[in-house]
Amino acid sequence: MFKRFRDDMKKYWKYAVYSSKAQLKSEIANSYLNWLWWVLDPLCFMLIYVFMFGYVFKSKQQYFAIFVFIGITFWDFFNKCLIQSVKLIKANKPIVSKVYIPKFILILVKIGVNGFKMFISLLIIVAMLAVWRVPITYNVIYIIPILMTLIVLVFGFSCYLLHYGVFVEDLSNVLNIALRFLFYLTGIFWSIMDRLPAPYNSYIGRCNPIAFLLTSARDCVIYGSTPHRKLLLLWFVIGLIISALGVRKIYKNENSYVKVI
Repeated sequence: MFKRFRDDMKKYWKYAVYSSKAQLKSEIANSYLNWLWWVLDPLCFMLIYVFMFGYVFKSKQQYFAIFVFIGITFWDFFNKCLIQSVKLIKANKPIVSKVYIPKFILILVKIGVNGFKMFISLLIIVAMLAVWRVPITYNVIYIIPILMTLIVLVFGFSCYLLHYGVFVEDLSNVLNIALRFLFYLTGIFWSIMDRLPAPYNSYIGRCNPIAFLLTSARDCVIYGSTPHRKLLLLWFVIGLIISALGVRKIYKNENSYVKVI
């Protein structure tokens, strides 16, 4: 299977890149502000959360605006990739029913689109760190393995959602409810370790991968501390295993997808 996956990646990688670019261009084709929406969208959500939780509920979190923006950046990438993966096969019916393409390539296209938007948000975070004069330490380099782990986990989860989304019509509705619940257990605008009582804060902070990665990103970028490296490595390995099993499931069942849709 690995050899087949490697060969498919070599063969269809350019298609994934070009398709991602095409989708990004189509999103802003008829917009007056064009690519500025990719900046304004997360900024507006950040301002709303900062106002509600920073001023109305008087959060005392240090560098609260950056704290919230990192949360929105990670959550948007995770949330959008998973939701879009459920109906990827049906949304691309004209393609998958006429020509062969490894179905996981469709996931990579969405990761490319949402990943580009996340990259823009990360650039905004860099600017915010400069404006707020946040002290930067060498621990900021941990953001690279954190992002790699996030992408691997998202790819693995998306493989399973793509597969079951073909056969289970109500999966998208169930996923929306589950993600809404997970949103409040991830600590987008509050700290899990500070707000939840022990030992529940530790359990949720470690067993919820997006919460762990989000907290780790804040720790290394804003507060200059070292994330839990062993746990980060563990989640990366788990992501690789989920991805391998997900790709294997797609390979075994992709011939039946066209029949179902």
